[in-house]
Amino acid sequence: MMKGRLVATAVIGATALLLALPMAEAATCGNGPGGFEAWKREFGAEAQGKGIGQTALSALMQTNYASATIAADRGQRSFQLTLDQFLAKRGATTIVAKGRQLKQSQAALFASIQQRYGVPPGPLIAIWGMETGFGSQRGNQNMLSSIATLAYDCRRPEFFTDQLYAALKLIDRGTLSGATRGSMHGEVGQTQFMPKNILAYGTGNLEVAANALNSTANFLKAHGWRAGAGYQPGEPNFAAIEAWNAAGVYQKAIALMGRQIDEGGGAAASR
Repeated sequence: MMKGRLVATAVIGATALLLALPMAEAATCGNGPGGFEAWKREFGAEAQGKGIGQTALSALMQTNYASATIAADRGQRSFQLTLDQFLAKRGATTIVAKGRQLKQSQAALFASIQQRYGVPPGPLIAIWGMETGFGSQRGNQNMLSSIATLAYDCRRPEFFTDQLYAALKLIDRGTLSGATRGSMHGEVGQTQFMPKNILAYGTGNLEVAANALNSTANFLKAHGWRAGAGYQPGEPNFAAIEAWNAAGVYQKAIALMGRQIDEGGGAAASR
């Protein structure tokens, strides 16, 4: 009981401090933890002025500077590998082999997704395997702290400011919470959705595989996926895969693994 009172008092105090802040035109980015607390107060005042509610604002005030997220953001070297190196590093052989099994064992699910969105199992399963090892590695970072840190950081503040506003809206709606865990950049769920994409394409709880796969297919369809068209580089549906992730080597890996899963048989990670 005493612990609950202390937490409630801290939340009320943080909210009261936020309410007392003057409106600011733009929170100032930074390149280290030193200015993060001041930035939170500035951003919170802006967010309040744009209609973000007290539940989300209180969650924002309790975030911490995520040093591990910054280190990961600065060290994304795998996207600089060749395709063969990337496939080996990401365990493509295992993903394809497991993916073929899942295509069979969950045939009804994938048939319903394909009927609704026009997306075949292969690329969805490849994304699922690539992103979280089929749900086994969804990350254990505080989602809101990760995104707030990246919105504060001067490297890509515009992109992550949009993501932060989306996260705060989702917290106000009860879809996410200040305690939601995810990967280093704030991705959550079985296929690792960022908050803006959850708002636009999410269907249900993305920690549930069926919901995440439907949401991923919904994203691909919204980005131009055409039922029955090819999805290899140069084919019509490859653009939808490009929209999912900006890294060229990732895009080619998904297309390749997806084809191997859809076709079945043959060497699991050969081209």
